[in-house]
Amino acid sequence: MEIRTALLSDLEGIVRLLADDELGISRERFEMPIPQAYIDAFSAIEKQTGNSILVAVDNEEVVGCLQLTFIPGLSRLGMTRAQIEGVRVNKLLRRKGIGEALFLHAINSARASGCGLVQLTTDKKRDEAHRFYERLGFVSSHEGMKLALDDLEQS
Repeated sequence: MEIRTALLSDLEGIVRLLADDELGISRERFEMPIPQAYIDAFSAIEKQTGNSILVAVDNEEVVGCLQLTFIPGLSRLGMTRAQIEGVRVNKLLRRKGIGEALFLHAINSARASGCGLVQLTTDKKRDEAHRFYERLGFVSSHEGMKLALDDLEQS
């Protein structure tokens, strides 16, 4: 298995993983051709320094992915932090070390880039994922909140 930065040719496999999930099935669209919104987002990620999609590839198939973003900040004496989101592993291949390999690669990349901490977002409904993150040393230290902008009335 290889862990590397995603290529445009990996996008089909990434979107398939995002959609093949109890939460993703209602908010993602895996269809062929891949919706242009995913292609545009991938292009924007590639252009932005410190923002990447990492993939785990086995026999030329994307079997896991996550998004890794470096965020410069002023707090904590100007610390840069790494943000991990969009973590997915093929559900038929879980508990085989794929997720751990992705995280270790992301953590090592963050350390090499001078980040002082790694944070992640995870849906409260993902109990199994929470146990996995805790096993890797992550601590549930903050409560997150979101505001869906498309739900707000335009003023």
